[in-house]
Amino acid sequence: MKKLLWIAGCAALIASGPNWAANPAAGKEKSKTCAACHGPDGNSAAPDFPRLAGQNYDYLVRALVEYKSGERKNAIMAPLAGALSQRDIEDLASFYSRQSGLTVKY
Repeated sequence: MKKLLWIAGCAALIASGPNWAANPAAGKEKSKTCAACHGPDGNSAAPDFPRLAGQNYDYLVRALVEYKSGERKNAIMAPLAGALSQRDIEDLASFYSRQSGLTVKY
């Protein structure tokens, strides 16, 4: 019984985590367009553009889906996200969530 509960707990944990089928290497390749504003590793040097490196996978997916649907409004991001497939979004989120975010010094 304990083994069954352990297996069920692991399955629930895996199901609630990031999409492990997403491909961070493919995300890196797809991020070349994003690099112009967000930097090659997601650490934007410009304060006008958010840093994506180290952000939560689910947050990145949700943000891109909301830009794509128009729920989030941004004249730059809307057409870029609109061209992405769900797989593209997952790959990009997988890549950026695995990058190290820079510490901001004030």
